[in-house]
Amino acid sequence: MRMTREKTVVQLTYLPKVFPVNCYLVEEEEGLTLVDAALPNNVNAILRAAEQLGKPITRIVLTHAHADHIGSLDGLKERLPNAQVFISKRDARLLSGDHTLDPNESSLPIRGGLPKNVRTKPDVLLVDGDRVGSLLAVAAPGHTPGSMAFLDTRNDILIVGDAFQTRAGVAVSGQIKLLFPFPAMATWDKQTSLETARRLRDLKPSLLAAGHGNMVLQPKRLLDKAIATAERSLVK
Repeated sequence: MRMTREKTVVQLTYLPKVFPVNCYLVEEEEGLTLVDAALPNNVNAILRAAEQLGKPITRIVLTHAHADHIGSLDGLKERLPNAQVFISKRDARLLSGDHTLDPNESSLPIRGGLPKNVRTKPDVLLVDGDRVGSLLAVAAPGHTPGSMAFLDTRNDILIVGDAFQTRAGVAVSGQIKLLFPFPAMATWDKQTSLETARRLRDLKPSLLAAGHGNMVLQPKRLLDKAIATAERSLVK
């Protein structure tokens, strides 16, 4: 996996030139927080990256429960039995195989690679405003009902899962980029995604770190453009 560091965050990318799948190591004083767990065959690469950084992975935090974000979870948990696992209270249901929707949620079907037979049970169920080390948990529904983003409060780096993509250009979840349409195809509710995108922009991130594509420094202009594009699309 390719390693790219920006301040306290290291992006790990599987197949960066073909089909980039990202996860992130967030460096804390005593250890590392892994945000997302990529694909099942990425266990060893993630552990090697942590070894290079010289610190143990003590937490595994999931932005949402799609297969390309939780793929190595079981394998990592076997190797790191003391690492705590965090996911939103809402997407914990998806992780467990429950695809039902709440009465107050859009009736659109939940899309994407939904997990099957995941053995790992989360230790902590997150809600908006919770803290995970230096990370602030921010509710970011739309791609899935319980998606979350995580803001590093030390430097305003924002890890967004699939609330945005940066591969083939910055886009709000649900808006198709023809050169990389897959996050859009796996999005549950485009209108909710747009509302989330506005909220994440208002956090004024210094860097945008998405599930697919390179990290983007000072992303405000590109976020504004992506949100305007989504707004026009949804008016049609």
